[in-house]
Amino acid sequence: MPIKKSAKKYMRVTARKTEKNRKIKGAFKSAVKYTREAIAGGDAEKAQEFLKKSIKALDKAAQKNVLHKNTAARKKSRLNKIVKAMVKK
Repeated sequence: MPIKKSAKKYMRVTARKTEKNRKIKGAFKSAVKYTREAIAGGDAEKAQEFLKKSIKALDKAAQKNVLHKNTAARKKSRLNKIVKAMVKK
């Protein structure tokens, strides 16, 4: 355990930031998961709906520096590619 007052404060700050990041990360992970489940289920309409939510969540995570912007772009691109291929069929 920290002894200095500033170290104790830093622990509290870290705990708050960790919780905030966990919420944001959970939001985009679950959105991506639902999109992938809709793709696996063959439901094009739901997949497109969840894709929009996934893109929004990924953008928000990148904006808040939970994800690197290029990582978010890569994930969006890959999801979009899969959904487009599914809709074509």
